[in-house]
Amino acid sequence: MARQLVLDLPVRQASGREDFFVSAANATALARLDAPEGWPLGKLALIGPEASGKSHLAQVWADETGARILTPAELGGVSPVEITCPVALDDADRVAGDAEEALFHLHNSLAERRLPLLLIGRTPPARWKVTLPDLKSRLMATDVTAIDAPDDALLAAVMVKQFDDRGLAVPPRIIDWLVPRMDRSFAFAQSLATALDREALSAGGKVTRPMAGRVLESLTSA
Repeated sequence: MARQLVLDLPVRQASGREDFFVSAANATALARLDAPEGWPLGKLALIGPEASGKSHLAQVWADETGARILTPAELGGVSPVEITCPVALDDADRVAGDAEEALFHLHNSLAERRLPLLLIGRTPPARWKVTLPDLKSRLMATDVTAIDAPDDALLAAVMVKQFDDRGLAVPPRIIDWLVPRMDRSFAFAQSLATALDREALSAGGKVTRPMAGRVLESLTSA
């Protein structure tokens, strides 16, 4: 069978609350974000492995609180006094250079006006490579909530969402077959969905169990 050309088309990311699957791995984090009035000092760090749904959960929080989502690269172009809403900083653990001072001033401005600050990263703030002493002390005083490694139910749900985002129909029986055999990480689930999507597009057909087995073996051996 002839292989088809595969184009790198953008993936539609479903980011609503209804698209966020709740399990024991993330229920505590969701509950903490649902109650920002209880955050010590008005700030919270949301941490978790790569591709674990941190940005999705932050988007849910932003939609419901009117928060503004920023990245470290955007901090320098923001005037803290002009921000009148809560803020979520994605990839906060990658703040460096001039962005450190910008985050320091943003942190203080939000605290003075009692506006919540959500910091999103892969590790606790105490482990972030921040060199500005005043910022480091404030980050270390930030309470932390975590998304844990996925259980089977969450891993299956993540796979379903990854496939849905790509418009790829995968029978439940294939997902049930994959889950106990795949690496137990969110990042691997994302890589597996991407590889299966490309393979199905290239083959010009549906995802089959033999195809899933080949792709899984290829990723695992790599």
